[in-house]
Parts: sequence; C-alpha cells; structure tokens
Amino acid sequence: MKQTTNFLSPLLGAYYFFYFALVGVYVIFMPKVLLDLGYAPLDVGILYAAAPFMRFLLPFVFRHFLSLTPKVYLLSLLFTFIGTLLFLATVNDFWVYLAANLLFGAAMGISLPYVETIALASLAKHRYGKVRLWGSLGFVGIALWLGKVLDSPYEALYYLSVMAFLTLLFGAMLTKYDTISHSTAQEDASFSLSKYWAFWVSIFLMQVGFGGFYNFFTIYETAHGISLEMTSWMWSFGVICEIFMLYFQGPLLQRNLLNILQFATLVTALRWMILYLFPDSVPLTFASQSLHAISFALYHTAAITYVFSLYTQKKLAQQFFLGIAFGLGGSVGAVLSGQIYGEYLFLVESIITFMAFIVLLIHQKRKESVPA
Repeated sequence: MKQTTNFLSPLLGAYYFFYFALVGVYVIFMPKVLLDLGYAPLDVGILYAAAPFMRFLLPFVFRHFLSLTPKVYLLSLLFTFIGTLLFLATVNDFWVYLAANLLFGAAMGISLPYVETIALASLAKHRYGKVRLWGSLGFVGIALWLGKVLDSPYEALYYLSVMAFLTLLFGAMLTKYDTISHSTAQEDASFSLSKYWAFWVSIFLMQVGFGGFYNFFTIYETAHGISLEMTSWMWSFGVICEIFMLYFQGPLLQRNLLNILQFATLVTALRWMILYLFPDSVPLTFASQSLHAISFALYHTAAITYVFSLYTQKKLAQQFFLGIAFGLGGSVGAVLSGQIYGEYLFLVESIITFMAFIVLLIHQKRKESVPA
C-alpha cells in the first residue's frame, strides 16, 4: 500500500499542478483578455457564470442518471481539452463562445471531484495538503509567467489549451487508483441536501462572495492604478500564503472542522472589507491577499473533509460541494459582480460573506439537534 501511495502522490501532484494552472489562466487573465477584445463587464460576468452553472447542474444529473466512473472521468478530461480548442475558434462570437464555456464548465466539474475523492480516500489528512499544494504552485507559476510575458489576447488561449492537454495526460493515469465503490442510482437518489441545508447555503454564499475577486480582481486593481505585473504578484503572493497553509495545516484539521469553517468565513469577510476600503494601497492589498491562506486553503480543505465525513456517497458529495459552491455560488457571484462592479463591489462581497458566517452558526445549532 505504501508503495502504491508513493506512486499516487506524484501523479496527484502533477494533475493538481496543471489543473490549477489551467484555472489560473482562465480566472486571472481571460477576463482582461475578453475586455481587450471588446467585451463589456456585464458580458464577462455572464460568460463567467456559464462554467460554474454547469458545475451546479451536473450533480443532479449524476444523482439520478449517471455514476462517476473512470470512463466518464476520462471523457471529462478529453472534453476539457476540446473546450479550450473551441475557445480559440469562437472567442470573437459571444453566443458561440458562451456555448463553449458551457461545455468547458461541465467537463471541469466532473474531473476534480473524482480526483479529490481518490486523494481523500488514499492520503492521510496531513499528507493531503502537501500533495494539494502542487495545484497552488501551478496557479502561482502561471500567474507570474503570464504576468511577465503575455503580449496578446490569443497567447492566453494558447496557454489554456496546453494546460488542458497536460491535465488530460496526467489525469488519465489516476484511474487505476480509484478504490471507491461506484454508487448505484438508487443509493445516490437517497442523497439529502435538506438534512444539512444551512451548511449548503453557507458554502453557496461564501462562493458568491468570491465572485468579485475571481472575476474582477485584476480589472479592479489595474483600474486603481496598479500595474498588471504587480497585480499578478498580488495573485501569486496570495497563493504562496495558500501553499504555506496547505503544507502546515495538518494539525489544525484534527480540531473541530466547523469551528475552522466559521473562523475562515469571518476572516474572508474582513478580507473583502480591506479591498473595499483601500483599493489603491499596495501594502494593504498584499495584506488582504495573505488571508487567502485562511479563506481558501484552510477553508477548502476543512470543507471537503467535512463533506467527506457527512455522507456515505463520497463522490456524489464532492460533486455537490463543487456544484453548489463553485458552481451555483460561482455562477451567481459572477453575474452579481458584473452587475455591481464599481466602488462598492467588495463592500457587497463582505456583507454576503458575513451572511455565510451567520448561516454556518445556524448549521452548527441544527446539527447538534439532528440525529446523525
């Protein structure tokens, strides 16, 4: 088993590295690319709602009609790559490009929950973070590189396709490490969201609060006089802090996971408030980015571990986590941030995130009174 894990960890690390490098190009650089090509902020918000919306719909399809098998997972990797090729061909046509984003979002929404389940089932808690941090390295690496060398909009699309191909290459090797039994349609149909509804509402609101950051942080900072290269360093610094947390978070995860989630949510509300109050301050923006260690790294690991412990349908639970948080929450957050982009963007995001904290307190009280 130890030898198997030794082979598994490098493959997981490579998958995470290129998957999140792909996410980095898509999140950090593509919104500005679209603006450079003539899209309006509202158009960007709509386009960036497409992929998350597909991630939200997918778990309901899998709950009743499909199982997340190795074959389905491999097809998702292939269609992720095909989606990036379609971007190259359709980026100048809003509606066709929107359709390509729907395909891309659906494919991306399948592969990560599959891999996360393998990682959580095979690696110890302290080991997971040390493997998952390779995703952060991929994200920060592409941010620094493209922030320095990107000269034309189409270059970002080329990098997007290359990262998708490498994700396909290394991701395909992980199927032989899938030891989780595949649930039947009847077992998955019994999956209940209502039992822990407050938790699901909280993670949804938390991700809505990230909408302005993921889709408009680069635009927001450059509009306040910060250079694109400096903004890429801000992204990278946040991810460096994330990497630090992922490496050392093991002992924290032995504590009460709900308390960790509450703390991380409250810290995130503070983070957005700093961006609202001091948008043109380089030191304070870097300070807010340091909180990414808590608001993303610690929160994300605690959340997926908590979901893994709540449900017997492990893969479906991870799909719903990705679908409700990064899917529905990301979709609503993208559209909302496109609508409200301006001076009060991060004030609104801070209020929404504080609401997520309040709902998480409700979940804690309900869970204490509901039988396991």
